[in-house]
Amino acid sequence: MNTTSTMAAEDPTPKPPSPSPSPSPNTDLSQIPSKIPIRPQKIRKLSPTTTPPEHPQPQPTIADADASKSIILSTPTPNPTTPKHRRRNPSHSATQTPQIIKPLSSSGEIAAALNHLRNSDPLLSALIATHPPPTFDTHQPPFLALSKSILYQQLAYKAGTSIYTRFVSLCGGENAVVPETVLSLSPQQLKQIGVSGRKSSYLFDLANKFKNGILSDESIVKMDDRSLFTMLSMVKGIGSWSVHMFMIFSLHRPDVLPVSDLGVRKGVQVLYSLNELPRPSQMEQLCAKWRPYRSVGAWYMWRFVEGKGGQAAGGLENDGFEGQQRVGQTEQGQQQQQQQHQSQLLEPITNIGNLGACIWGQ
Repeated sequence: MNTTSTMAAEDPTPKPPSPSPSPSPNTDLSQIPSKIPIRPQKIRKLSPTTTPPEHPQPQPTIADADASKSIILSTPTPNPTTPKHRRRNPSHSATQTPQIIKPLSSSGEIAAALNHLRNSDPLLSALIATHPPPTFDTHQPPFLALSKSILYQQLAYKAGTSIYTRFVSLCGGENAVVPETVLSLSPQQLKQIGVSGRKSSYLFDLANKFKNGILSDESIVKMDDRSLFTMLSMVKGIGSWSVHMFMIFSLHRPDVLPVSDLGVRKGVQVLYSLNELPRPSQMEQLCAKWRPYRSVGAWYMWRFVEGKGGQAAGGLENDGFEGQQRVGQTEQGQQQQQQQHQSQLLEPITNIGNLGACIWGQ
């Protein structure tokens, strides 16, 4: 009998538990129980049905815009496939969707404008029914039209026409009214044909901006309304009223509201039975329903003043603008003092019809 084995079996003293052996490098760790709780892994379920990709819509091209003398604006549109909770990836960022803005001289635009205005404003609808539709068929190079607007400022229609005729003759014809020709003239030459020294400086500033590339006939045609307003307002002698008239009657932009034009303000006042002339902010609110054809709405306000103004309006001619000139002249005596204190960019509302008469009434 083995003595050692007998003593170990008869020893009543309990032995401490032996420490668990450390795992060897070859031990499978997955077989060793862990005291740290493990969260079950979530399984993301995929939808059995997937949305088929949408067929891309054909985008308007520059050629399409050029063919219709339209301008293309790029407006960002959100990508519908981008999840809201994910960080935006450059590849999934907002896409630029070109938007074509057609001039009012484009085929079918006047009919679309009248249909929209009839449906959006019942008061204006009744006015549309009593007047013939407007026409926007005058086409002049932007530099010529802007020079013309400067020459007509603060002048009666006949006086402005006389000076403009002599100016064109001095340049060598309307086709020769270009920046280089204007810059070749001296202030003395312009003074001899009736152009004041201040207007001469305006013409030279306009010509210099064209010569330096800040403005050009091509860039003006392609600018959106906001950029165009900003750039043209930089020219000396061209303020908000002149820019609005240029955009409506030379570029035929469809959504221009000349909030400083006295004729339009008078028309809005009578149309909506207001106690006083609306302020520019009120004009924006009242005429918001005319968007995107506020230019046509403004045209009908001039016609409305023709019918309602009587002696105050002086009676508009068939072309609409020579009479609009007289609308401004009825206010000229009352506004003469105020006119001298207004800033360049906010031209006085007594200047009604000057640019319109020379562009639309020719």
